[in-house]
Amino acid sequence: MGGSPPCASCKLLRRRCAKGCIFAPFFPSEEPHKFAIVHKVFGASNVSKMLQELPLQQRADAVSSLVYEANARIRDPVYGCVGAISQLQNQVKQLQTQLAMAHAEILCVQMQNDSSSSSLANQQLDIYDDGGGKSSFLNNNQYINSIPQSMNYSSPNNVFQETLKKESLWL
Repeated sequence: MGGSPPCASCKLLRRRCAKGCIFAPFFPSEEPHKFAIVHKVFGASNVSKMLQELPLQQRADAVSSLVYEANARIRDPVYGCVGAISQLQNQVKQLQTQLAMAHAEILCVQMQNDSSSSSLANQQLDIYDDGGGKSSFLNNNQYINSIPQSMNYSSPNNVFQETLKKESLWL
């Protein structure tokens, strides 16, 4: 390409950049590191063959994917992108567990609030007539004492385990 600098691939491979160079639109001379990484992992010949087999409108996406995969292979030569995906899936599972624990804790607090509000409702003041035409107010504690102690709500751990059982159906 007379007057313009060679693309990153031609520069790295030390060859003259022809007018119809397949690499030129995707590996500009300003970004030599992109082609260097792709070349190191896949080889220039293989990348050239892949790009030639693809329609023009898909080549930019293919180059982007190749660059991403090459970077992942440099960071993790064994697993590449699969290692990154696996790590992200584990992170999602941890966050789902934390979310389930938060839901369980909210449920436990709500149940405790419901319990305390029902206790307050049971402590309503009764009006009775003392026979002399006067009305008196008495604190009615018999309702509070009649609530069985075995009616304790689930512990946060039980609620959490139940929530996990329900959510594990979707995993």
